[in-house]
Amino acid sequence: MLVLFIVLISFIPLFAIYTFLENRRRNELLSKIPGLSSVPIVGALFNFTKPSDELWMLLRKNAVQYFPIYKFWILNVPVVVLLSPEDIEIILSSPKHITKTRIYNVLHSWLGRGLLTSNGTKWHIRRKMLTPTFHFHILEQFMETFVEQSAEIVNKLELECEKPWTDVVPVVAEYTLNSICESAMGTRMNNESKIYKRYTQSVERYILHNDSLLFTISYRSYRIGEIYLYIVTHPWCRFPPTFIFTPTYWTLKKLVKILHSFSSSIIQKRKKTFKISNLLSKGTTKPKKRLAMLDLLISAMNSGQPINDKGIQEEVDTFIFEGHDTTSASISFTLLMLACHRNVQQKVVDEIEEIFGNTDRDPSYQNFKNLPYLEQVLKESLRMYPSVPFITRLTNEEIETHSGYILPKNTKIHIHIYDLHHNPKIYPDPYKFDPERFNAVNSKHRHPFAYIPFSAGPRNCIGQRFAYLEMKVVLVAILRRFVLEPVDFPKDISLMVHLILRSKNGVKVKFRRREINKFN
Repeated sequence: MLVLFIVLISFIPLFAIYTFLENRRRNELLSKIPGLSSVPIVGALFNFTKPSDELWMLLRKNAVQYFPIYKFWILNVPVVVLLSPEDIEIILSSPKHITKTRIYNVLHSWLGRGLLTSNGTKWHIRRKMLTPTFHFHILEQFMETFVEQSAEIVNKLELECEKPWTDVVPVVAEYTLNSICESAMGTRMNNESKIYKRYTQSVERYILHNDSLLFTISYRSYRIGEIYLYIVTHPWCRFPPTFIFTPTYWTLKKLVKILHSFSSSIIQKRKKTFKISNLLSKGTTKPKKRLAMLDLLISAMNSGQPINDKGIQEEVDTFIFEGHDTTSASISFTLLMLACHRNVQQKVVDEIEEIFGNTDRDPSYQNFKNLPYLEQVLKESLRMYPSVPFITRLTNEEIETHSGYILPKNTKIHIHIYDLHHNPKIYPDPYKFDPERFNAVNSKHRHPFAYIPFSAGPRNCIGQRFAYLEMKVVLVAILRRFVLEPVDFPKDISLMVHLILRSKNGVKVKFRRREINKFN
C-alpha cells in the first residue's frame, strides 16, 4: 500500500511537468496567430456579451481585419477562426477532425446526443443508421407531402394579398414544420390540436426581453435559440450550481419539457401505426418499401440495433429542429431575393412555364430535375444567407494550415461560413445577388470548399437533398400563383448571431396574384 502511495505521489510532479510543457507548446503555436486583444483571466469574453445584432457586425469586422485566420480567448480557452477555403478544407475533409466542440453541449438538454451533437462511435453508428432515410427513392415518396403542404401555404398567402406586406418567416416555418413531421416522421399534424399549439406558443414567447410579447410560429425555435445563445456567450451559465438559480434556467426547462412532449407524441403515435402496418403486411409478397426516418429508427430498435427510446427521441428532436428551422430560413431569404430582383424572378417563372405551361397540374419528382436556373437562385441565396452561419470542430492532432500556421491538438476551431461566402476574392461584389455565379462556367474552377451551406466532408448535412427538394417545391408553387414585390431590401435586414441565421425584424414581402392560368 505504501509503495502504491509513493508511486502515485511521484506521478503528480511528472503530470505537472507534462501539462506545463504541453501548454507551453500550445501557447507558442497560438502566439503566432493574429487575434483579438485579451485581458487576464477573462480573455476577450466581453466582446461576445454584446446584443446579437452588434455581435454579428463585430464578427464581420474581425473577418475582414484578420483574414484568413485569427484567434481569441474566452477565459483560458483559445478559439481559432478559419476564413479561407484552403484552411477550411484541411479541417472539414479530414476524418480525424470530425469532433464538434463543447459549445454544442448546451443543446444536450433539448436535443440530447443525437446526430448533430454526438461524437465518436455513437455518431458513426447513428450516421450509418440514418443515411438510407434520405435515399432518392425516399425523396420521391415525400413529393406528395411537399406538394400538399405547398398548396396549403399558397392558400394562406391568398389571404395575404390584400395586405401591404407579409412577414414570410412564420408562414414558411409552418410549411416546413408540417412537411418534416408528415414526411420524415410519418405523422400528419393537426394545426388546431392542443399539443401543436402548446409547442408553437411555448417557444414563441420571448420571455428573456419581452414578457408579454407572443410571437408567431416562426419564433418557436427563436425563443429557445435565444436562451442557448445567451448560455454560450455567458460562460457562468454553463456552471449548473449557479445557473439553476436563474430565471433563464427555469424558462429553458419549461420550454424543453414542452418541446419533448411534442416530439414524444409524434413518436408514440407513429409506433402504434408502425405496429399495425407490420401486422397487416405479414404474409404478403409485396417488395418492402424503403422506410422514412422515424419508421427506420423504430424498426432498428425492434430488431435489436444499438438504439433505444431515448435515442429515437434524440434524433426526432434533432431532425424537427434541423429539418424545419434551417429550411424555413433559406426559403424566407430566397423569397426576399426574388422580390427584390424582378428580372431574376421572371427568369425563374419562364423556366417554370416551360415545364407546366398554363396548366395547374401538380409537379412530379422528375420536373424538379429540370429547373437549373431555380437551382442557381437557391445556391446564390444560400451563399448570401447560409442558414447555419458558423460551425465548429476540435483538432484531434497538430495540423498545419494552408495559411502557414500550426494548430495545436485539441484546439477549438470556428468556421465562419457567412464570411467564407462573402469573400470578395472568391465572389466579386459579394453582397450583390447574382445567380449566374453558379452557372456551369462560373462554378467550374471555384474551390470546392468555397461554398459550404450544408457544411462539407464526413459531417456534412445528411438532409441537404431533402432540403433542396422541399425548397424547390414550395418556391414553384408560390411563383405559379403570385408575383413577389419588395418591401424590405437587403440593406434593411439586420442579421443576428443565433443558432440559425435570423433577421431581427423578420422578412417582409408583398404578394400579388398572378393572372389566372397565365404567367406575366
